[in-house]
Amino acid sequence: MRHGIVPPYLLQHLSRLDREDLRDAAEAARRALANDLRPRPGGAALPTVPPPPVRPTGPERTIADARGSETLPGDAVRREGEGPTGDPAADEAYDGLGATYALFAEAFGRASIDGAGLPLLATVHYGRDYDNAFWDGQQMVFGDGDGQVFGRFTASLSVIGHELAHGVTQYTAELVYAGQSGALNESVSDVFGALVEQHARGQDAAEASWLIGEGLFTDQVQGSALRSMRAPGTAYDDDVLGKDPQPATMADYIDTTEDNGGVHLNSGIPNHAFYLAATELGGRAWDRAGQIWYDAICGDLSPTATFADFAAATVAAAAARYGEGSSERAAVVRAWSTVGVQIGDTVQRG
Repeated sequence: MRHGIVPPYLLQHLSRLDREDLRDAAEAARRALANDLRPRPGGAALPTVPPPPVRPTGPERTIADARGSETLPGDAVRREGEGPTGDPAADEAYDGLGATYALFAEAFGRASIDGAGLPLLATVHYGRDYDNAFWDGQQMVFGDGDGQVFGRFTASLSVIGHELAHGVTQYTAELVYAGQSGALNESVSDVFGALVEQHARGQDAAEASWLIGEGLFTDQVQGSALRSMRAPGTAYDDDVLGKDPQPATMADYIDTTEDNGGVHLNSGIPNHAFYLAATELGGRAWDRAGQIWYDAICGDLSPTATFADFAAATVAAAAARYGEGSSERAAVVRAWSTVGVQIGDTVQRG
């Protein structure tokens, strides 16, 4: 399954625009929606037996250029250790793959996406004005955007980290991409996408923007990013795109059959829980909050986990690593309580 960074509801909204000045954006959104529904040959099947973990020794990256086609992977234009190409998309993809590898290697001791040194492949210039970026189970794919609403998708490091983190979930928790487990799948990618960006910039939790997809919108859009972990529902408010619909708490949970049961919508709730835990703990978010979330997805978590299941897994992970009476565990409990997710039989209040 392909996991795109731009939610289908946003593309559907754009595809219905009837404005001459945004005709290219509407057409690009319609093509992106059609592309996302199209079966793709090849497989994104999980390995029957996960590969044995190895120590990280450095990334092995290949950047390919589809040159406007939808044929993958395209022509290789930059391989590991080679210098910049001068093509911003290819060089941003190369650097972003490296930054993602660095976070997982340096913070969590993980060697690439599968923990066993999987080579990282990304294709740029996919399709014609393609309005998305996705992980297809084997590689990263980046569109150039329509130029009216979206720019190139390699311009946001959090997007690159987000999509590659889908691969990490693929090899760990295998969260089913529907309903609450699907929203957790999306949220885990947002968490690690944000951490990739913070790690690369040397930012602590207080300094970070907590935005996912910052830099994707053109200056014609009134919005800062696709999503905000600090304040879900505030990332954009635009006369073309509408208002960011993400909820921040269970009080505003959205029951829907669209978007695989609202996976890009309700992910705002666990996103906000992570933000609250990370900022309460302070310092570098990947050191403690990120470690707890990483331990949770690598633990005994059901692929159909609910928010309550995941909350319990993070509380248990915090207790296992830092102690039952630790400030880390207490911060995680308070974070889930604040967003209204039950831990055990009752909502914890502090």
